[in-house]
Amino acid sequence: MALNDCRILDLPRINDRRGNLTFIEGGTHIPFDIARTYYLYDVPGGAERGGHGHKALSQLIVAISGSFDVHLDDGAEKRSFHMNRSYYGLYVTPMIWREIDNFSSGSVCLVLASDHYDETDYYRNYDTFKEAAKRYWGHQ
Repeated sequence: MALNDCRILDLPRINDRRGNLTFIEGGTHIPFDIARTYYLYDVPGGAERGGHGHKALSQLIVAISGSFDVHLDDGAEKRSFHMNRSYYGLYVTPMIWREIDNFSSGSVCLVLASDHYDETDYYRNYDTFKEAAKRYWGHQ
């Protein structure tokens, strides 16, 4: 099933009494080269982000600080992940609808993307996404 490819990746950690370090190398720690990086911060209480799907883009979502919930949907099945560790990344494949909510105060959500921004890669309407996902994943 499509959502089985979306999973938490354990990122490298170097523990040191002076502070810990985690690093991410595209094509090594994640299954794509990194073309774009962005982050969400100062998200007001009760706000939601995401609310879209991508035709071809892969992403890694990391809670750099604080916590939030990521809800994934392949058009037939749904799964949620609570992100609260900076050394875990949620790998999200193409053709997955994502919504992010429940941001804690001061949280920072880092997203590494497999390609540059391209508006034509987005599904912004859930019903349109669900029809496309049905064809893509072979859902009934």
